[in-house]
Amino acid sequence: MIFYPDYYCDKVTDITLELLERNNIKGLILDVDNTLIDYDKNLLKGAEEWVKRLKQKGLKFIILSNSNQEEKVKNVASILEIPYFYFATKPLKRGFKKAQKELQLEKNEIAVIGDQIFTDIIGANRSKMFSILVNPVAKKDLFMTKIKRPLEEMIVKSYVKKQKKKEDEKNV
Repeated sequence: MIFYPDYYCDKVTDITLELLERNNIKGLILDVDNTLIDYDKNLLKGAEEWVKRLKQKGLKFIILSNSNQEEKVKNVASILEIPYFYFATKPLKRGFKKAQKELQLEKNEIAVIGDQIFTDIIGANRSKMFSILVNPVAKKDLFMTKIKRPLEEMIVKSYVKKQKKKEDEKNV
């Protein structure tokens, strides 16, 4: 289903090299707002070290943000020492294609990590990239995002239930 991620976890720093290798991932497209930073622009604890560690293992990174505040996106990209695109219009494919071109990888070698189903996950799935949903870094959200959160929570509950059923069937 287009609304379901390929993988779901609490935060970006929970994503392991083993998971990425198992899924042939060589590059990561990262969201910014509520994925890497909170509403007050504080970087997620451990994010810088996580990016450094994965870069040392050969993974490529790029930020793809819907924010129209270039300075905010640029600051995060600068700290993490990775390229970025802002005002990406996710879930439209054009931003994902641009990021793919910059990474110089095939679609199936790229994972998209974000906290929103209606932008990050749908965009990744439509672009045929591995989609990873993380929980929002903070509860505080932009107005438009707040409106969508209850529906996203219903989708996540459905996804988790489906995954649990799969696991239970595998263990029988």
